[in-house]
Amino acid sequence: MPSRRHRPSSTISLTVSPIDRQRLTALLRDRNAPQKHVWRAEIVLLSDDGVGTVEIMRQTGKSKTCVWRWQERFAAEGFEGLLRDKTRPSRIAPLGPEVAERVVALTLADPPGETTHWTADMMATAAGISASAVRRIWKTHGLQPNRWRQFKLSNDPKFVDKLRDVVGLYVDPPAHAIVLSVDEKSQIQALDRTQPGLPMKKGRLGTMTHDYKRHGTTTLFAALNVLDGTVIGKNMQRHRHQEFIRFLNAIEAQVPAGKAVHVILDNYAVHKHPKVRAWLDRHQRFTFHFTPTSCSWLNAVEGFFAKLSKRRLKRGVFHSVVDLQAAINRFLAEHNQKPKPFTWAADPDKIIAAVKRGHQALDSIHSHDC
Repeated sequence: MPSRRHRPSSTISLTVSPIDRQRLTALLRDRNAPQKHVWRAEIVLLSDDGVGTVEIMRQTGKSKTCVWRWQERFAAEGFEGLLRDKTRPSRIAPLGPEVAERVVALTLADPPGETTHWTADMMATAAGISASAVRRIWKTHGLQPNRWRQFKLSNDPKFVDKLRDVVGLYVDPPAHAIVLSVDEKSQIQALDRTQPGLPMKKGRLGTMTHDYKRHGTTTLFAALNVLDGTVIGKNMQRHRHQEFIRFLNAIEAQVPAGKAVHVILDNYAVHKHPKVRAWLDRHQRFTFHFTPTSCSWLNAVEGFFAKLSKRRLKRGVFHSVVDLQAAINRFLAEHNQKPKPFTWAADPDKIIAAVKRGHQALDSIHSHDC
């Protein structure tokens, strides 16, 4: 049987200075103080008042050994001793650096069998440690095998020139000119749920059926004014050069006369159709600036499309295409009531360097495979 700690049951006499008593009293009154600090201070104050151990136990709800422990701690270390817990050595021996190195090496290699990536349980079995230890090692080394990011490197031979051209329009637009970021969000579906959902309430999420009815699609042509953040938008049934020319005519009608118009758009074939080029020749104040291939992220209007999808379309319920188009038009009007100018913050030199590193990495992989 383990030996028990014995101590005389007589009242312990503590000497509490006026300054310490003032600090202990303030600690008792502090509503933000941790509760363990409060009852420790209460033990010391009751002891200083000459209250017996049994009564201290009754008033604080603590055991006899607990009362003794904090009386002795205050006697030895004073007020500061009440605010500190003594550290205890871990019962589990720490893992050596060689274990972490092995886990990192395994993580960077392909997992065994027909599995695309490591899980914590798989790695724990392979390394002979716990899954929680695996997660700690991954966190320390910044490894997240369960996550991945999509990417596409541009192979445009004029990537640098086009990037600097577009970013230059964002950062330093020409004087007395309008800069428009133009694109189309095609195949927007008018989805209607098969059953009405329940609204959100306290303790319960809102509900929406997983299945839906399709009532057709629409295409939104949009032009974001980089300088003031307003958007010119037009819904159309199809996505051809005819509809694009109609949208260009709508822009021509709404943009103030006499101002040059610089249009940023991607390399979609519709934008380069011969009839579109002919329209451009007839409207000399319009200048097209094409983003590099595979660089839709460079087009500012994509941010507006993301906002539209997240805030209006994703959870929307539309009973017809007309209903969908009306909702989009209302969203456009609401956006244009409080527009925000587009601000470009990324350094083009860093983008160019990152793309260069990406191509070098792909070249090294291809050479290794060969």
